[in-house]
Amino acid sequence: MNPRLPQASSDLARAAIRVFAANERMNQLLLGHIAHLNSVVWTAKPPGRVRSIAAIFTHMHNVRTKWIRLSAPHLRVPRQLARTHCTIVQAGAALAESAARCTEMLAEALDPSGPVTHFVRDGWAKPWPAGMEMLAYMLAHEAHHRGQVCMLAHQLGFPLPPPVTSELWNWERLWKQGP
Repeated sequence: MNPRLPQASSDLARAAIRVFAANERMNQLLLGHIAHLNSVVWTAKPPGRVRSIAAIFTHMHNVRTKWIRLSAPHLRVPRQLARTHCTIVQAGAALAESAARCTEMLAEALDPSGPVTHFVRDGWAKPWPAGMEMLAYMLAHEAHHRGQVCMLAHQLGFPLPPPVTSELWNWERLWKQGP
């Protein structure tokens, strides 16, 4: 993640930042393992109306940019990715950048005097008060898509080995690494 992390105003905000940082380390770990598989797996089109692994990771980043734009418009919104021609390296860099902005947004949302007062998930969604619900939604969204990526890799004939999936579930180690 970005070395310039925001100062959190409370223990709760610091904990939220650490949790989101662990979440981002999981994304980066999964991307790294996908990069070591056959290069076909990144852009392979699964049967049916299903996103490719590349499209899933670009979606995760692009949704983050929407959260930032709608909930914290005073922050610099990262550039969106094009799912049709995004590389693994581009996705990793973009996710790191959007994670840094989301971390800033979370710190401001959990500061009672901060400028982020509402979390807007989408233009059609009613705003929520900014806070821990915001973090929970962000984590659930990304965990859902990491699960899709693991399943798609398996369905495409490139299952992630058990040590890799165990590493993704090692929250204690990922959390202890700090922000």
